Amino acid sequence: MNMQTEGPLPRRPMPVIFAAHGAPILLDDALWIAELAAWAKAMPRPKSILMISAHWVERPTTLGATRTVPLVYDFYQFPDRYYHTQYPAPGAPELAANVRELLRQQHMAIAEDPTRGLDHGAYVPLVAMYPGADVPVLQISMPALDTRTLFKLGQALAPLRDEGVLVFGSGFLTHNMRYAFRAGVPAWAKDFDAWVADALLRFDVDALLDFQTKAPAAEMALPTWEHYAPVLVAAGAIGNRQPATSFPITGFWMDGAFTKRSVQFD
Repeated sequence: MNMQTEGPLPRRPMPVIFAAHGAPILLDDALWIAELAAWAKAMPRPKSILMISAHWVERPTTLGATRTVPLVYDFYQFPDRYYHTQYPAPGAPELAANVRELLRQQHMAIAEDPTRGLDHGAYVPLVAMYPGADVPVLQISMPALDTRTLFKLGQALAPLRDEGVLVFGSGFLTHNMRYAFRAGVPAWAKDFDAWVADALLRFDVDALLDFQTKAPAAEMALPTWEHYAPVLVAAGAIGNRQPATSFPITGFWMDGAFTKRSVQFD
């Protein structure tokens, strides 16, 4: 296995990111793979990665495996090759210990699932961004689909940035499967994407938390909103300050049902 050497270990707090992660077929999208790879190379190399994926909601916040275990192929009726993807990232027991302590300090309940591997919301972007599988990764669950609970979880995790940890939310800012592969980007997708971009740039936390009532076309953009949820954890993890916000990847996917907009908070 080739060790990556790009980028020094960070001397300042790591950024916090949210990536649109795609289905497993993202792995065949050369442009998107290149965009994710370039993004990773532009950031400081993390000591470890704390992954929060749209595909794991479990109460209370649960720590996944802290050793290398099989991936979770949590998708159905895809070509067989997608069930053979491997990503043997090292476990992150030191990071797990730090997460336990941070949540205990905030009186947040915590559980463990030592056999739970990375789901596709976690490993698909990591295959593109850190293809050597040489950065320790820990995945944790989101404890509930409650906006303020998720933001507070992120706030509890904020000190990890000073330890070289990349707090990594993975989901989609719009996600409506009924409109996948229809021709043209629908107006509701453009409207919601523009609204959330503006709210993120201004770091309007109240708007981000109350997106269901404040955003245009929220019900169309997110009939269910687990894919939006990780951006709230990421926003909380930036700490109590106004971040510099950028969008390393933008555009639409599956003919517009999903925005590729990905976010970096510095």
